[in-house]
Amino acid sequence: MRLVQLSHQKDGRKLALVSEPTLRVLNRFHTAHDLASEAIRKKGDIGNLVKQHLSEIELAYDPIYQGRSDWKLLPSFDHPSQPLALQLSGTGLTHKASAENRQKMHEAGEGQALTDSMKIYLMGVEGGRPEPGKVGVQPEWFYKGNGTLVRGHGSALEIPSYGDDGGEEPEIAGIYLIDTEGKPWRIGFTTANEFSDHIMERKNYLYLAPSKIRNCAIGPELVIRSDFHSIRGNVSILRKGTVVWEKEIETGEANMAHSLSNLEYHHFKYKNHLVPGQAHIHFFGADSFSFGEGFVLLADDVMQVAWEGMGRPLRNFLLEEEQEEFPLDINYLR
Repeated sequence: MRLVQLSHQKDGRKLALVSEPTLRVLNRFHTAHDLASEAIRKKGDIGNLVKQHLSEIELAYDPIYQGRSDWKLLPSFDHPSQPLALQLSGTGLTHKASAENRQKMHEAGEGQALTDSMKIYLMGVEGGRPEPGKVGVQPEWFYKGNGTLVRGHGSALEIPSYGDDGGEEPEIAGIYLIDTEGKPWRIGFTTANEFSDHIMERKNYLYLAPSKIRNCAIGPELVIRSDFHSIRGNVSILRKGTVVWEKEIETGEANMAHSLSNLEYHHFKYKNHLVPGQAHIHFFGADSFSFGEGFVLLADDVMQVAWEGMGRPLRNFLLEEEQEEFPLDINYLR
């Protein structure tokens, strides 16, 4: 089951079921967050809720997807009233190609065969798939921001004035909601472009944290599925409508150093990640990205991420902030 979130200048927000080539609008739930919250309250099947509340309204998907409609695609999930209650985070070095790219960016010193990045990846290979009832090795984890940074299909991903670069990171993200008892629920998965500043990170590994605090994109579809074993895809860069770089990619547990349950445990073991009502978008890592192959993105380039079984591709264009970086004037109390 695949869902999209829509917005209209007059009709407001709507939630719709993807039924190619149309979208079936729901008549009660206007956001994925509200639908998921109700499904959790009822301890039931979200699919049944969708079926019970389908309206007769159908919208043509193509013009909306292509940006030729008054209806606009929103991120596939958000917190509609409290963006600060939505946390963005991720686990890096989950895929071999990611570890190899990081190894190149931070070459080990003389006499050292491996960087810390490759070491932590290999730790995952050895201990990231624990037996049932056991706790596996901890993965790399990073904070990315809050709900104010989430963008949808067709939106710009911006290099800020203080940034050195901006590049795609084609991933799948898990969508989670914490219930009233402080228990996490996985709502589903979505195509994601985690988008980070690789030049800043390359300067010094300790700049990894600030290199991640950038806008990102998810969608266009929220996919309600439990399977995360093996998913194939393609990432490409389009310049003036022509593909100038592309690569086949893979994700899912069969292609990662860690099991999904191990990644989820090490994210939700923290009590501050279990606040009732809190939502989470967690990125599971990238198999490949253009920066690792020396490709340089330009303003207006379109980054496209497509995964089999995850609905239509996610497309976003690159925007560079023209304003120069300058110090802030901080107000203070006296």
